[in-house]
Amino acid sequence: MSRAVPFAVLASRVRASEKSILEAFGRRGIAHRHIDSREWWHQLGDRGPRPIVLNREIGLARATYAAHALESAGATVVNSARATELCGDKWRTSAALVEAGLPTPRTALGLTPEAALTALETIGYPAVVKPLQGSWGRLVAALPDRQTAETVLEYVAALPSPQARIVYLQEWMAKPGRDIRVVVVGGEALAATYRRSEDWRTNVARGAVSELCTLTPDIAKLAVMAAQAVEAEIAGVDLIEDETGEVLVLEVNHGVEFSGLQQALGDTVSVADRIVDHLLTKSRSCSE
Repeated sequence: MSRAVPFAVLASRVRASEKSILEAFGRRGIAHRHIDSREWWHQLGDRGPRPIVLNREIGLARATYAAHALESAGATVVNSARATELCGDKWRTSAALVEAGLPTPRTALGLTPEAALTALETIGYPAVVKPLQGSWGRLVAALPDRQTAETVLEYVAALPSPQARIVYLQEWMAKPGRDIRVVVVGGEALAATYRRSEDWRTNVARGAVSELCTLTPDIAKLAVMAAQAVEAEIAGVDLIEDETGEVLVLEVNHGVEFSGLQQALGDTVSVADRIVDHLLTKSRSCSE
């Protein structure tokens, strides 16, 4: 199958999700290549073929700089550099969601740990402190009271990175032991799962169990709007239910891992094939 626009998958680690995408290309006879970002480099001014590049680099810094460099060379990158930057920063994600008028937990930014302690008097306890960048629930801490907040923020103040000392705070959500992950591809919500855990952090990487969640029209619409707010064509949108049952947007992931969702779906929907379908649509629009 000849292609006017070649395809590439950028990834330093080929996890189950990346493997399924590469297999979907191969199964359908679509010419493609895997770019190992640990070996990739770019010289400014070089402009060769203009591929469609699926950015699956797990490291945020590499993913962002690679997207910028590839776009400067004329490539079409999914997700774009801008979307990667927005999704990779929790504050910028929250700001985009609020700007789009979407329901989110109350969120505040303290430019110093001392300012964050003052902000908590308005946010109220309990609350949650999160790093601006990060995933899998790492370095996320619950703040049940001022004494705990003072202790945690004292450690934050001692961190060496200036960015790490900028504090992202959210109100505590009394969720029902679960959150909702929705996979969005090309403006369509494909499927959703509940992520259940006995721990308050419902990350699969921390042992949460995934099970299918009914994709209601309201959940699908909210997830699609959240992905659009951060300009992500392929996204994992995390939703959370409050004590009244209202569903809010927690965050949007630009490099969503979907192997757990795929296992729950079985053969009903192939997420990898839907991603490839979206890239084919992009290639046709780029070739016109």
